[in-house]
Amino acid sequence: MTTNMRRFLLLLFAFHCSFITSWSQTKNTEVLFETTAGNFRIALYDETPLTRDNFLKITKMGVYDSLLIHRVIKDFMIQSGDTNSKHAKPGQLLGTGDFDYTTEAEFRLPQIFHRRGVVAMAREGDKVNPERRSSACQFYIVWGKIYTDDRIIAKVQERLDSATQGTVKLTPEMIEVYKTIGGTPHLDGQYTVFGEVVEGLDVVEKIQQVQTDKNDRPLEDIRILKATVTKDLPQPKAETKKGSTQKKVIKKVVRKK
Repeated sequence: MTTNMRRFLLLLFAFHCSFITSWSQTKNTEVLFETTAGNFRIALYDETPLTRDNFLKITKMGVYDSLLIHRVIKDFMIQSGDTNSKHAKPGQLLGTGDFDYTTEAEFRLPQIFHRRGVVAMAREGDKVNPERRSSACQFYIVWGKIYTDDRIIAKVQERLDSATQGTVKLTPEMIEVYKTIGGTPHLDGQYTVFGEVVEGLDVVEKIQQVQTDKNDRPLEDIRILKATVTKDLPQPKAETKKGSTQKKVIKKVVRKK
């Protein structure tokens, strides 16, 4: 595939994604990730406020600065946020670094699901985390596969039925997205999706293709140089004290006299 063709497909994908989500998700906040592999920007969904607010908070704290993208699986996802990865030695097993709290799961199916390019929070497994609460800081970006075979879609639904006791069903609209854009439908209803890549999807594609070791860590470190909140929530306006307002009015009256 030529470079121009790849760029065209990425632009087409971005347009398709924006068309799909513009009516269902509002995105008033954004975070820019500058990495050694290139930059990408994510927009956070207002429909998942608990996850959004926590992500903004720890980004402003500088938590993601200098962390590694420590887990990469081709045709699946890339993951970061392990607090132990900042000073990790080559080949060190990563994936357990986190804070001592979790956030409440926020599933918003069928509007928000695991299509290619979305951002979701990692978490502990069901046995120790039956409420499927999210990690405080570890997140992943979905790449996934394109599912063109209806038989595979049916198998994915069977897998979802088993994992969610039949509570998660792929809608025709979701299936169409998985057939045209791709993603990881077997994770729906189990991990909180809270945003999407709005710039730099080509960087995500490049990262998910790198060589990794047996623990899915890239052989060559890919580091987040800096994460910056570039579009924040509106700050509440400071309330005007009645007393100060009254004084100003009195002064104006005195001057008129």
